Amino acid sequence: MTGRRRLLSLLFLVPVVLIRLSCSGAFDTSACPGGGSGPCTRVLFIGNTYTGTNDLPGMFAKLARSGNHRIRTAVNDDDSISLVDHVASHDTKRLLASTHWTFVVLQEQSITPLLEEFRQAEMYPAARELVDMVRGAGATPLFFLTWAHRVGLSDTGPTGSYAGMQKATDDAYLTIAREEHAGVAPVGYAWWTLYDRDPGAALWQADGTHPSVEGTYLAACVFYATIFRESPLGLGYRAGLPDSVAATVQKIAADVVLANAATWGLPPTPPGT
Repeated sequence: MTGRRRLLSLLFLVPVVLIRLSCSGAFDTSACPGGGSGPCTRVLFIGNTYTGTNDLPGMFAKLARSGNHRIRTAVNDDDSISLVDHVASHDTKRLLASTHWTFVVLQEQSITPLLEEFRQAEMYPAARELVDMVRGAGATPLFFLTWAHRVGLSDTGPTGSYAGMQKATDDAYLTIAREEHAGVAPVGYAWWTLYDRDPGAALWQADGTHPSVEGTYLAACVFYATIFRESPLGLGYRAGLPDSVAATVQKIAADVVLANAATWGLPPTPPGT
């Protein structure tokens, strides 16, 4: 078995019940609900089950509305596992053309960023093509820097631990984002920050790779701080989490994003404001 196939075989050991195949919101992109009177922010998420589990786009939209923002989200997390798949996806192309998006979020499959050969052969070429497609549609590309597996990957050298896998993931996303002069939503970095402070934080599901509700809520808070350049601390929408847990997650997201905006390639003023 090749190294590539061995790594991907680890990915597909997750329970089938976690997989959600959808293009939610694909054909309903005109309306823009929300309590505010400002501009409508339209965000298209392109990814896989890391984006689809617990409906990250929907959770982010509820968080944004609780912050008095007008928001519309859509997602293609259909059976694509990588950015390469999305380059060839008719659904992705149709969604890109369906409305004038403010941001398009790009999420790579979790194994591909780990080794240089995978980055150069798959992740980076696909990311470059998608960034061109996004900008050609008049939107701003935003990379979704994901989290590592709870115990990393076995028998894969430096990525055989959580910290090693997260560092490799960070390096891959930041490298292509800098090359493309694109922003990054540092979800994985925020995840690492919270886990370092509280190793008991319930961020993963039992499979050790997909997010729990708390993990998805942390991702939503990171996207809130990244897209609106505002702190989510104090927002009323908490995804059913205890107040103390939600407040901790909100603060971690704000601290990671807003104190280091230049690190994540974020301009002083977000698009559409």
